[in-house]
This record gives sequence, structure tokens and C-alpha cells, in this order.
Amino acid sequence: MIGGLGTPELIIIFMIIMVLFGASRLPEIGGGIGKAIKNFKKATSEPDEIDVTPKKDAADTEAKKEESDKEAGA
Repeated sequence: MIGGLGTPELIIIFMIIMVLFGASRLPEIGGGIGKAIKNFKKATSEPDEIDVTPKKDAADTEAKKEESDKEAGA
């Protein structure tokens, strides 16, 4: 018994899927679901990417510093 579903319920669900999609499309659907699960697991196990964009405060401070340097040199 999986999550409240017994064998008869799973068989009925499988039969409905067979009628809706047909036997020829089941391997294609299964492969797509498998790839989706694989990508999801990969995305959740990898560390987040490092954000290298400068923060707004740092950019403003740098711009003000450059302006003051230009004014001092002029």
C-alpha cells in the first residue's frame, strides 16, 4: 500500500493512463518523468551559484569615489 493507494487503485489508474495516452507513448512519458526527477534531484543537491554582480551600495560608493577623484583632479 503506497500512500493510501492499494493494488486495485493503482491498476485502475494505470488502465486510465493506457486509455488516455496509448501503449506506444508510455515509454516516452516515463522517460520524460525520469529526466525531470533526475534534474530535480541534481538541482536540489548542487550548491547555489555564486552571485558575482556588484551590490547597489558598493556600486554607488564606487561611483561617488570616482566623481570625487575627477573633481579633485580638475
